[in-house]
Amino acid sequence: MSGQKKCVVLHSGGLDSTLCLLLARTHGRQPRSLGISYGQRQQIEIEYAARQCRRFGIERHLVDVGWQKPHIDVPTGRSMDEMRSGIAPTFLPGRNAVFLAIACAEAAGAGAEEVWIGVNAVDYSGYPDCRESFLTAFRNMWAEAVPNPPRIVAPLVNLTKPQIAAWARELGLKPGDTWSCYAPDLSGSEPKPCGVCDACILHNHAWAELDAGPRGTPDIPALQ
Repeated sequence: MSGQKKCVVLHSGGLDSTLCLLLARTHGRQPRSLGISYGQRQQIEIEYAARQCRRFGIERHLVDVGWQKPHIDVPTGRSMDEMRSGIAPTFLPGRNAVFLAIACAEAAGAGAEEVWIGVNAVDYSGYPDCRESFLTAFRNMWAEAVPNPPRIVAPLVNLTKPQIAAWARELGLKPGDTWSCYAPDLSGSEPKPCGVCDACILHNHAWAELDAGPRGTPDIPALQ
């Protein structure tokens, strides 16, 4: 692996970030999975990410951060149209800016030339920090702050959720291999997705639409 380009991948354990991690390898990179523990409600996602890294033999690093986050009421039972109609209540101001800054700092210490992030601006919940315009602004800011900054790669930004699921399946993932739920059921011995929050609905939409459509190998996502 010594000749491979190193990259840091922001990896939460969800579908998008896990696919991003595996795509980095597909593009010939040597990825390091970077998790951020920030007091999120769904700590189970950190366990899923660690499990994925063990499965695929990828280095994992977890950073602990904390700030006074606003209380968030998780909406349930919303349609795809409702999710696309505006910014979801689950939006956490500053999250992706903070995460990218930490990942870029991590890249400097790891000798990595790239930072990968699995944001998606097509089938999403209106988060403004998942759009290409945000990524462009952050790239410009970081170039002002740091000499020779890492390249920020967002291969999923223009993909639909079914396209993301198609590549996830192509690279060995199944619906239960990742974790996206905002409000898990913790009453049993194993956590279960609630099935009705926005994240669950988007996750289920991705796999259902994929299974309903024509089969075939999708084109590898371009590096944005």
